[in-house]
Amino acid sequence: MKKYCLLLISLISITNNAQIKGTVSDEKGNPLPFVTIFQEETYNGTTSNELGKYELNLKKTENQTVIFQYLGFKAQKAAIQTEQFPYSLDVKMVEESYSLNEVVINTKINPAIAIIKNAIASKKENTEKTARFKADFYSRGIFKLKNAPKKIFGQKIGDMDGSLDSTGTGIISLSETFSKITFEKPNNLKEIVTASKVSGRDNDYSYNTARSSFYDFYDNTVDFKVNMISPIANNAFNYYKYKLESTFYDENNQMINKIKVTPKRDSEPVFEGYIYIAEDSWAIYAVHLDIKGYRMKEEFVDVMTLKQNFSYNRNSKIWAKNTQSLEITAGAFGIKFTGKYNYVYSNYEFVNSFAKKTFTNEITNVEINSNKKDSLFWNNNRPIPLTFEESNDYIRKDSIYKVRNSKKYLDSIDAKGNKFKIQKILTGYTYKNSTEKHSFSYEGLLNLGSLSFNTVQGYNFDTGFRYTNWKNQEKGKNTSISTKLNYGFSDDRLRVTGSFIHRFNNQDYGTLYLTGGNTVKQFNAEQPISKAINTISSLAFKNNYMKLYNLEFATIGYSQDIANGVNLNGKIESQQRKPLFNTTDFSYFNKQNLYTSNNPLAPDDFITPVFEKHHLMKINLNAKINFGNKYSSRPDGKFNIRNEIYPTLYLGYEKGFAANEKKYEFDHVNARLNYEAALGNKGNIGLNLKAGKFFNAENISFVDYKHFNGNQTHIGQTERYLNVFNILPYYSNSTNDRYFEAHAEYNDEGYIMNKIPLLNKLKSTLILGAHSLSTPNLKPYTEFTVGLDNLGFGKFKMFRVDYVRSYQNGFQGDGVIFGLKFLNILE
Repeated sequence: MKKYCLLLISLISITNNAQIKGTVSDEKGNPLPFVTIFQEETYNGTTSNELGKYELNLKKTENQTVIFQYLGFKAQKAAIQTEQFPYSLDVKMVEESYSLNEVVINTKINPAIAIIKNAIASKKENTEKTARFKADFYSRGIFKLKNAPKKIFGQKIGDMDGSLDSTGTGIISLSETFSKITFEKPNNLKEIVTASKVSGRDNDYSYNTARSSFYDFYDNTVDFKVNMISPIANNAFNYYKYKLESTFYDENNQMINKIKVTPKRDSEPVFEGYIYIAEDSWAIYAVHLDIKGYRMKEEFVDVMTLKQNFSYNRNSKIWAKNTQSLEITAGAFGIKFTGKYNYVYSNYEFVNSFAKKTFTNEITNVEINSNKKDSLFWNNNRPIPLTFEESNDYIRKDSIYKVRNSKKYLDSIDAKGNKFKIQKILTGYTYKNSTEKHSFSYEGLLNLGSLSFNTVQGYNFDTGFRYTNWKNQEKGKNTSISTKLNYGFSDDRLRVTGSFIHRFNNQDYGTLYLTGGNTVKQFNAEQPISKAINTISSLAFKNNYMKLYNLEFATIGYSQDIANGVNLNGKIESQQRKPLFNTTDFSYFNKQNLYTSNNPLAPDDFITPVFEKHHLMKINLNAKINFGNKYSSRPDGKFNIRNEIYPTLYLGYEKGFAANEKKYEFDHVNARLNYEAALGNKGNIGLNLKAGKFFNAENISFVDYKHFNGNQTHIGQTERYLNVFNILPYYSNSTNDRYFEAHAEYNDEGYIMNKIPLLNKLKSTLILGAHSLSTPNLKPYTEFTVGLDNLGFGKFKMFRVDYVRSYQNGFQGDGVIFGLKFLNILE
């Protein structure tokens, strides 16, 4: 009863604080959702909620005119002739009486073509009018689940902090923000978040910011991960068919053309729905467009619906976006997911230019007390009234949050979860103290990926222990202490490693780490072959590509962001290396054959080690530089946002010293450049360039050579192949001298594939790749690849197939790589 009293008080408070409030409905009394409502000759507006309820705070109290605008209905004006507020105003809107010009009767002429051509020709003029502005911004996001199961992949999901009812249905996320934005096309943004509210998280900050809300159809493409083609793009006629369905006049007696937009080819990155164009100015009046999930390569998304409404100001003669909504429906395994974002832009101030230092690398700044605004503030300022469901969610979850974060509740939940059962020896066990915010866990013996096979250890399994402390997590501090135990059955040896990691804050991300112990390592420190793939390759095909040595080590390191976009990482390490040999010849198949040896340079030599046992100290200094790095500042941390216009540069220096023999000492400098570039609607290209040089390294250990990521298993495990040579033997080109490698990959994102009959039914993407490697003592190695990505069944597009041809002093070989992108989950 107390909960519902609080809800009633909240709703009354909302009502009493609105200056103008009411319900918008049609002539039959059905509520109209997301009606655009604004004060005439201003950019002060709002929108109705799902139940047709609205609230509008007038900037002036003298006589004013309020306009109600809704697609499919006649715009309606209401004169407000009172100074007594709050003022109640219910509005019934009348359906539009559509008409078509007589020219439509002529079937040889499509009047929509001329309108779209005029809209395209006028884009520059119209977009320039709104290219630079300041505005107030409000957003609200809500996400719901329906029919969620009790478990997903064997893991209980519970009620998600009170979000779900017994049927697995409920609001899982609800949040709001107020901010002040300064924007300059194409991508200069400065946003100050003044208020933030998250349901059930009174100390959290919403991620609903203006940065993710700019969908500009005056641009040729609109970014939805894939660049979708705007219906008024310069090349739009290559992608769309148009039909003028009707015309009507708005409140300013301007004729509006309602044009149906239909894709020419179903699988391309295109919208469908309606775009409304104002006659004469050819500006956008509104959009109501659907984005199918498969068209933007998001198979789990069914459809996204984007609505935008623009209002005209007769003083400035500018059409400006005042409301926007984005609805999402998605699902899999019978689970339904819906989401909705509502945005309101108001109080525009259009300017001709900004001062030079207006825009910096800080895109968003969340004010320190923005999440401390009380209910009175939200009730007085929220432009879209909450629905009963939303109001109830805030009240209920805030109450649940207080209860579930009380010491009594946390202790009771911990007591239940901390009970030890005998089967947890196999499955793992965690002891948690939620009040003190620390936990201790044991991994168990039967966890996914814990058991593997190699020829040095035979079958071996991993387990371990971990202590975690997050008592000062709100300041970005956390500590982790862990140990991992690995036992090999064939070599009958237990190896133990441990680590200590402490992060000091979320501002510069200063992190201290200490590691040490005894382990087996691949000669290539980048671990080019995974445990899972090597296990299958060995037991099924008698191939042991994973070459290992024994490492005893102790390391201390520190990393920190020292400037915007610049991170430094340094460590010093003591290493004892020892060669290892095969201890088993077990396999389920090909039992008559022998495994190759563990010597990567002499696969038929089972006696001679690739190096002698030795000791070495190493220093590593590395820098990562994100050029043009942007970031978001919040009271709980700084969050980097990579600027996609620029590449990322890595610089490294490695020194081996204090070895037991001088010959093992060396210096190594290296650099790497990564770059990803979108090519409009024509796909994207990725580049990865690496170069390095060893000094005084003629006789160093093979462990310290530069090894290159080959692949002899014909299985790919990553999204992109920008760090691997697809059919290069793992250690064939290793060097202790200078080297240069280059990887390039083009993904057409459907630009080509969507136009090929029959193949476009696959809804896949074309991949073209080139890879090159150069070292002093060998001819350059080169690969060329062509493949198809985004293959699979239904919503599960997790496969990729590539044909590879390689050259080194002439034709070297060819092969097929099968990409199983889901396998990296197992590692």
